Amino acid sequence: MERIEAKILRELAISTKTFWELLEKIDSPLNNFLATLEKLQKDGCIAVDKKGFYLTEKGRSKINPESLKLEGRICPSCKGKCVIPEGRFKDVLKQFKRIVKKRPGPLLDFFQGYMLEEDVIARAALMHYYGDLDGKDVVLIGDDDLLSIALALTGLPSKIVVLDVDKRIGDFLKTVNKSYGLDIKFFEYNITKPIPKELQGRFDVFSSEPLETISGLRAFILRGASCLKEGGVGYFGLTNYEASLKKWLKLQELLVKLKCVITDIIQGFSVYPTKYETADYEKFANRLSFGVDKNRGIKWYKSALIRFELIEKISTNIASKKMKIEYVDSEEITHPLNQKPKKENL
Repeated sequence: MERIEAKILRELAISTKTFWELLEKIDSPLNNFLATLEKLQKDGCIAVDKKGFYLTEKGRSKINPESLKLEGRICPSCKGKCVIPEGRFKDVLKQFKRIVKKRPGPLLDFFQGYMLEEDVIARAALMHYYGDLDGKDVVLIGDDDLLSIALALTGLPSKIVVLDVDKRIGDFLKTVNKSYGLDIKFFEYNITKPIPKELQGRFDVFSSEPLETISGLRAFILRGASCLKEGGVGYFGLTNYEASLKKWLKLQELLVKLKCVITDIIQGFSVYPTKYETADYEKFANRLSFGVDKNRGIKWYKSALIRFELIEKISTNIASKKMKIEYVDSEEITHPLNQKPKKENL
């Protein structure tokens, strides 16, 4: 919490910020962020007016003036992604944007949301940079981001298979296949069930944006890894907003147990809108004791991209077990089930 407090004070020492602007800068568990913001306000270190949050004299006294003379910024060209889609990826992005305009909207039942189109293409570009596309068999577990379409548009993978519980995605991919001459295979699949035997250990690459409960992370990663050949590669996203460091540690322990080696962690790689016609993931702000203005377009929700390599093929015994999943926990406060205001703040 001390680290979050220091980051908030520093950001406000630079300039006044709205709640959403501040949230964009403070990439930490949402529960901790909200609690720290409340504490700083009650302690008289920050205040809020129509323009946003600002430091009081007490808050400013906690800042080392010398620290404000030093600045480290995210690269404006790649935006911290370490890759810039070039060449034909620019054409792929244009075509991808055109295709996904008719995509099915996110459903709250599946806790769905999809990353910005530019970030989908950036993931494809990073995969290509590492040699994980050309001639590769790729499986996606869950695909509301429609990464499968972006990969298919490159013409590089030998095979693309999507496993998703949402039949609407399968219907949409079927339409896209027919309209654009693509060959994306779809299986309606519930993550609690074992991966079909014909798909186990058959792929070079898997990608997913898993649920962020402990059991959800375990299920998605275990299922994905079980699809890989020895030496296969996995890509998945994980936030700091709804996955505490304890969850990150549990995940790392799982990967080690599965003989997987993390090669890359790129913070803030994928950005997600949080308000859709069919879903609103920003109502959690109502739990604060002070009012929060409507978000005016700040894309604050970011996910780290993690890449790993599988050293040894997963045992079929592990891959064939059924799993129980907790779909939402107390850390995932963007989910509507956790967005009720706290009584003490009313």
